[in-house]
Amino acid sequence: MGKHGKHRPLVSFMLKLASLATSLLVLPVATSAAGCRLALVLAMDVSSSVDAAEDRLQRGGMALALQSEEVSKAFFSSDQPVALAVYEWSGRYNQELILNWTMINSQADLLIAAETVAKSTRSHNDFPTAMGYGLGYGAGLLEQAPECLYQTLDMAGDGQNNEGFGPQAAYAEFPFDGVTVNGLVVNAADFEAEVGLIAFYQAEVLHGPGAFLVVANGFDDYERAMRIKLERELTPPAIGSLRLPETAG
Repeated sequence: MGKHGKHRPLVSFMLKLASLATSLLVLPVATSAAGCRLALVLAMDVSSSVDAAEDRLQRGGMALALQSEEVSKAFFSSDQPVALAVYEWSGRYNQELILNWTMINSQADLLIAAETVAKSTRSHNDFPTAMGYGLGYGAGLLEQAPECLYQTLDMAGDGQNNEGFGPQAAYAEFPFDGVTVNGLVVNAADFEAEVGLIAFYQAEVLHGPGAFLVVANGFDDYERAMRIKLERELTPPAIGSLRLPETAG
């Protein structure tokens, strides 16, 4: 055995130990990167066109949709969890976080998220519809999201942008690369207004691969529309698939 031969077993052990330590340091990052399949943001309209009763219906509707059997099944249809956040928006500087990023790993996590939405109270009620600013806030929130395979933002509303820059300007100025923006239109009582709002969402709001639109027939129908939208977004085969924008009733 040479001069350093007697130390070879120790050197070999130390090299293996160093390799193991490095693996342990890297593992959490790699697991995090691959472990979340979707970062999903739900944006709720609280502009002045939404009255107090309608606001209660949309909060309750979102909470009930999150707890529905269909949506729950979709949340847990994969070994990879979903990260969820919720905020409300109205005027230029009137956005409020309702649910910060929460990893939905269990039914308990989903229940807590739904209860957080149900118990939330409206932050603003007398501001216009600044959708571009609302989208900008959502883009900033997505930048803070856990690292997931896909990112989706849901823009719900009962009116067109009427203050500040619009959605297309937001998409040009904020980091929306790789982000899908879906829409939930709350149907107006006036059919002509409904048609105009749907056309606006289809032309200006839907963004990214597979973007789609769901229509609620008034705020009484918010739960059903939200449930359909969430089920479609959360079902694994639909995530990241390329589809032409379309409208679901």
